[in-house]
Amino acid sequence: MEPMVRVVLVDDQELVRSGLRRILRRRDGFEIVAECADGNEVPGVLDDLVDGVDVVVMDLRMRTVDWITATREVVARDDGPPVLVLTTFDDDEMLSGALRAGAAGFLLKDSSADDLIRAVRTVAEGGNWLDPSVTGRVLNRFRSMAPAREHPAAGAADPLTARELEVLRRIALGRSNGEIAGDLVISELTVKSHVGRIFTKLGLRDRPAAIVYAYDNGLVAPHVS
Repeated sequence: MEPMVRVVLVDDQELVRSGLRRILRRRDGFEIVAECADGNEVPGVLDDLVDGVDVVVMDLRMRTVDWITATREVVARDDGPPVLVLTTFDDDEMLSGALRAGAAGFLLKDSSADDLIRAVRTVAEGGNWLDPSVTGRVLNRFRSMAPAREHPAAGAADPLTARELEVLRRIALGRSNGEIAGDLVISELTVKSHVGRIFTKLGLRDRPAAIVYAYDNGLVAPHVS
């Protein structure tokens, strides 16, 4: 039996939170441990939950504290749980902003209940979920906003081996571990090992952070796909 996933819901609409509760049911391995109607409520809720939280599911639109501030505050905590952004807005700028703020992934609200369940569990277990319907466009936005450099930022790739740099560049292009393994003709287990070392060497939390790092430091050419 899979462990219970402890979830905090953050959305200013009670109707939306009610719908999420009906999908993320205890019998399916989820426990809604708290709900917030605004981002300014989240830090206090996390302080009060002594047994911890596995994932925060947060709407992009809130009334008082914006989602960027709320997400940054959550992930900056020593025990900060990962944040899954949930939104009705198919807005590339906002979704790329979610990754920059430290979100572990994003999911559109018109996704299926099964996708929501998989996304919440994946993020709670330390993985990432980038909604496939918009991921390509979000990465294109990163490419269009990449710094105009003839060469990567000084020292950005120094901690990495040549193979780890190849893997990082493919992460930034949205490749899965399986696809990277095929590209480089290595096993998927080897790719996972490289990914883990990349995160450790660069002090990155997860795959979205690696995407941001690669583009911000000019490690991916904007025209590459």
